[in-house]
Amino acid sequence: MDLSHHRVQYLKSSFKEDSAASNPIEQFDIWFHNAIEQNITESNAMVLSTCFENKPSSRVVLLKEYTDKGFCFFSNYSSRKGKELASNPYASLLFFWKELEQQVRIEGYIERLSEEGSDTYFYARPKESQIGAIISPQSSIIPNRKFLEDKFEHFDHSQIVRPKDWGGYLLVPTVVEFWQGGEHRIHDRLLYTLENEHWKINRLAP
Repeated sequence: MDLSHHRVQYLKSSFKEDSAASNPIEQFDIWFHNAIEQNITESNAMVLSTCFENKPSSRVVLLKEYTDKGFCFFSNYSSRKGKELASNPYASLLFFWKELEQQVRIEGYIERLSEEGSDTYFYARPKESQIGAIISPQSSIIPNRKFLEDKFEHFDHSQIVRPKDWGGYLLVPTVVEFWQGGEHRIHDRLLYTLENEHWKINRLAP
């Protein structure tokens, strides 16, 4: 299939230095709240990329919290992503809000959340989601879907305890890029780089 003529013009907005926050977390907060106000479906969906033995892999996960320290998500520590992060604790996140013609690229290093932090989120989830996390050997080969459905159906609800191999991660950012689509492919790209505990802002060519 030839897609050489499959394109759209980006005309929604622009992003200039004089409107950029001095801190990328503050700037992310502005864009993220706007995405929510614009009713962007699953505005907290992000692509998490990890790398093991020089082989990258990506998947969509959900942002569950962000603070001035970084961006939080949850997973099974024994999953593929968990094993890759244990081997190489550097990762990237990508948000793409198509309707706003915006992307946010985040690079940094990964830390595990505390047991207390993981417990707080786990027990705030719906009971069915808690059970799903308990019964699923994430990323492992299973015989069929019925294998999980049977485990879910026969699970003893009195035994709901957060698995020790399930919990939270914090990505501490060192590089954050804000991308705003522009007319004629002259996009706005502002790059925040952490240098000596201070954020430096540079414009990148599209």
